[in-house]
Amino acid sequence: MSRAFVKEDGPDNEPLPDLPLSPHPNYVTPRGLAALRARLAETQAELARLRARAERLDRLPEKAAERDIRYLEARLRSAIPVDTASQPRDEVAFAARVTVADEEGHESSYEIVGEDEADASLGRIAPHSPLARALLGAHVGDVVEWRKPSGREEIEVVAIDYPEAE
Repeated sequence: MSRAFVKEDGPDNEPLPDLPLSPHPNYVTPRGLAALRARLAETQAELARLRARAERLDRLPEKAAERDIRYLEARLRSAIPVDTASQPRDEVAFAARVTVADEEGHESSYEIVGEDEADASLGRIAPHSPLARALLGAHVGDVVEWRKPSGREEIEVVAIDYPEAE
């Protein structure tokens, strides 16, 4: 085969740029740490499957898996596990599930979790989010100011719970 048709030195063989890592401390709940480990194992298995393909002309999926593995390994190296049992029960801290009431009395619950575990649709927020920053350190009965893009809102802390690792 002519050397002109071989891409051994081309951009297809370059690794993809790394995903950006957060500058914030990487606090993780036990559930979040387990999820990171599971994602790493799944991605490693996917990479092995991709490398075992008979037809490997398209290397982009392999490069993407390698990049994701580098990211997940970095997140695991920087992980700061937080023992939820040692958190103060009367104060909002990392891993707390906080129930708040807005000015109309509507209640919502949020759980302060690590960045990789945050999911707004599940009510899980990162500790550096505006809502979490407003709630951290608060006690039941405290009214805190939540600065949102749409303006500020006062919310009252109704309950604080520390769910066990799920």
